[in-house]
Amino acid sequence: MRSNENLDLPDTRPSREQIASGAYVLRGFVIDNVTQLLIEIARIETAAPFRHLETPGGFRMSVAMTNCGTVGWVSDLRGYRYTTTDPLSGQPWPPMPLEFMGLAQSAARAAGFESFEPDACLINRYVPGARLTPHQDKDENDFRAPIVSVSLGLPAVFLFGGNSRKDKQRRIPLQHGDVVVWGGPARLYHHGVLPLKDGHHPMLGRQRVNLTFRRAQT
Repeated sequence: MRSNENLDLPDTRPSREQIASGAYVLRGFVIDNVTQLLIEIARIETAAPFRHLETPGGFRMSVAMTNCGTVGWVSDLRGYRYTTTDPLSGQPWPPMPLEFMGLAQSAARAAGFESFEPDACLINRYVPGARLTPHQDKDENDFRAPIVSVSLGLPAVFLFGGNSRKDKQRRIPLQHGDVVVWGGPARLYHHGVLPLKDGHHPMLGRQRVNLTFRRAQT
């Protein structure tokens, strides 16, 4: 049984928790793969550094981002979209590591989604105070594939609502190694992250890193 990193108490949460039709939290799903994931993230960051993107409305995002895969998600005054090249370097985004691909597919299967083949992985880095406002992932060409989201580092509170921005949002605590998968009826549900609380994680320090796997192209 895992121990809670903050309280050092037994963690009695279920390993697979349904939060909506087509949406699950897989507790500690990648905990045994963290070291390799961090090595791959460092390699990706060397080729495509984290950066704070600008929204179409001209606001600077508090979360720093980078990508790997065939395409990567970007935002600027021209809008939200996927690109085959990194706008900072003009080079293709770093390829998706096999470790990433395998874990994303395994998590998708554990949530009931077979044959998931992500072509994009958006990597978000949160520092204390950074947040992600509730939004829908709708820049992809095909909504049949799920979203797979991996949490590493400091704990966070994940907001999960519904198809309408006005729908009630659940607050779901996420710990290091947890994975959220949503698709099917929940594929376009609004979701976000509350401002990250300060703290220190033994492997990542004062930060949280989130890997979001998507099928952007048909």
